[in-house]
Amino acid sequence: MGATSHQAGAAGRAPTADRPSSLRNVVLVGHSGAGKTTLVEALALTAGAVNRAGRVEDGTAVSDYDEIEHRQQRSVQLSLVPVEWAGIKINILDTPGYADFVGELRAGLRAADAALFVVSSSDGIDGATRMVWDECAAVGMPRAIVVTHLEAARADYAQMTTVCGENFAAEDPDAVIPLYLPLYGPPGPDGHAPVAGLLGLLSRRVYDYTSGERVERDPEPAELSLISDARSRLIEGIIAESEDESLMDRYLGGEDIDFKTLVDDLERAVARGTFHPVLMAAPAADGARQGLGTVELLELITGGFPTPLERAAVSVTAPDGADRPAVTCDPDGPLVAEVVKTSSDPYVGRVSLVRVFSGTLRPEETVHVSGHGLTDRGHEDHDVDERIGTLTSPFGKQQRTLTQVIAGDLACVAKLTRAETGDTLSAKDRPLLMEPWPMPDPLLPLAIAAHSKADEDKLSQGLARLVAEDPTMRLEQNPDTHQVVLWCLGEAHQDVALERLRTRYGVQVDPVPHKVSLRETFGAKAAGRGRHVKQSGGHGQFAICEIEVEPLPPGSGIEFVDKVVGGAVPRQFIPSVEKGVRTQAARGVAAGYPLVDVRITLLDGKAHSVDSSDAAFQTAGALALREAAAEARIHLLEPVAELAVLVPDEYVGPVMSDLAGRRGRVVGTEQAGAGRTQVRAEIPEIEIGRYAVELRSVSHGTGRFTRAYARHEPMPPQIADKVREQAEKGT
Repeated sequence: MGATSHQAGAAGRAPTADRPSSLRNVVLVGHSGAGKTTLVEALALTAGAVNRAGRVEDGTAVSDYDEIEHRQQRSVQLSLVPVEWAGIKINILDTPGYADFVGELRAGLRAADAALFVVSSSDGIDGATRMVWDECAAVGMPRAIVVTHLEAARADYAQMTTVCGENFAAEDPDAVIPLYLPLYGPPGPDGHAPVAGLLGLLSRRVYDYTSGERVERDPEPAELSLISDARSRLIEGIIAESEDESLMDRYLGGEDIDFKTLVDDLERAVARGTFHPVLMAAPAADGARQGLGTVELLELITGGFPTPLERAAVSVTAPDGADRPAVTCDPDGPLVAEVVKTSSDPYVGRVSLVRVFSGTLRPEETVHVSGHGLTDRGHEDHDVDERIGTLTSPFGKQQRTLTQVIAGDLACVAKLTRAETGDTLSAKDRPLLMEPWPMPDPLLPLAIAAHSKADEDKLSQGLARLVAEDPTMRLEQNPDTHQVVLWCLGEAHQDVALERLRTRYGVQVDPVPHKVSLRETFGAKAAGRGRHVKQSGGHGQFAICEIEVEPLPPGSGIEFVDKVVGGAVPRQFIPSVEKGVRTQAARGVAAGYPLVDVRITLLDGKAHSVDSSDAAFQTAGALALREAAAEARIHLLEPVAELAVLVPDEYVGPVMSDLAGRRGRVVGTEQAGAGRTQVRAEIPEIEIGRYAVELRSVSHGTGRFTRAYARHEPMPPQIADKVREQAEKGT
């Protein structure tokens, strides 16, 4: 690397590619604060896509241009920055590093063919980044590493490369090796020596950035000595991954392997995902055009990362599930594209960022939109034909018009009013559906209520548009608690959802306490008498009924039994009694929660030939149930969830202790891969409302969990008493 010619793309026009081999799609991955967005701007500056202020023509940044991102001072959404280098169009996908926006990260991984892991030399590598690395490894995605924040006082590039090897390739440390060493300048007043250039290990050249521009020169004797020591390990690592089995014997026999052979083998190993070079980068100094290491990164991306042609064939089906042949990256093949992100623009409406996997997308053509099937999250399923609008290449807030988008490329599509994130676009006469990509379950509830009547009128439409954009959000209309609940990934995710409702869709909502679906049941057999007798002139009301209530096994519901003899309650009014007790049971008899798992037996009663009526016996039935409840011990039942918590082995103890403190019962543990354990537990749902946030704290961001409803169980008396007190205060 380091010996190719440079060709930057001109600012002001959209980079284009006329064939898939001229495309590279790379996603930037790393924890929040690692410097991904700064690196994107530095790469765009070096490629000539932005001015020296790191801005596009309208003065905005190429990434983090959303108003929410400005206010929160962090990335919250996926952004695409296309640049051109050496005749290659590079689609750079910048992802948020915060765990709450992992859906945006997964969208970037879906759209990319290679990943660039950005790690901070001052902060190290967190558990969440290691987990993403493992996910990429599982699918064979090529990966490289770039170290940032070299200017930090405690930055140590040599130590950081060792840390990368330990975290990313503990079983094969020689698969993670630096391509360059830092060239340090004179120490500053604080004694810290800044990185002023790079020592190329393969090229044995020095790339000096001291002047603000990249200057290539021969190494001095001391620099050459540093290069030689590290070069041997790099060459051995490259040769170990070479497809030429004779190369290692030739090298060990003393043969000097030529530069081109090493570079070719390096690039093939990187593209196969078996070798992961480490580079470094820093933003450009004031007035400079190139940031340190950005040219070298662009060279690696264009020379070492795979083209879309090297991506495995994509599995597709017909919308009804019928098998169809897999599609490859062929501009002349059948159209298959996927919506990887959906957003709303106040002027053009819904905008869909799509990756074309096969065929060619052209403006103003009619395509088939196949729904992604996330109906369980409040997303509408759909299979419709839609006419697409303009095709554009995004760059900051700008949208640059395109005449077509070929297989392997990404672009924005306007006017797809029904398309949602994860949907498939295909030819209307040959509809196809791509397998949906895995998304994390949103497990943090946010109950909301409209702030005013005007907001209530707009709430439904605003929520529908919100979940259409974000497949990691689930909308629930809870029939038991009558609450509108947005299920999110974390508190930051909630904050962004509320702000988007307010700023994009003009809907002001108020968070309210989230309720779990409690139940009531009888703890023992009890009897009740309902007497509804009124005479106030004219037609009166007369109904008396006597009932017996006894508890049933869990899951039995409500059973009504008629044991009236001698016509004490006329046959036509027995359904009225049943309706009355069932209505009262739905309203609850102690704290306002539905009554379940009881048998209600009608034993006796009285009627009047004139004043008895359907309504009177309904009222009497309800009164009888309330009287029985007043004489009995009523249990509150709380929902219990089955939890499966996946954590690294070192956090199993803290997680189990935390679950025990939440009244949880651990029912088993099992190994779930190298160094990870799955803890299975049963825990009351009332104790895990914020578990999505709290597990992240306990496990340092490395834990994941799933939950499923198991059953309702009696709530401990001391907790049930508090719930009853709160219910009484609320009435």
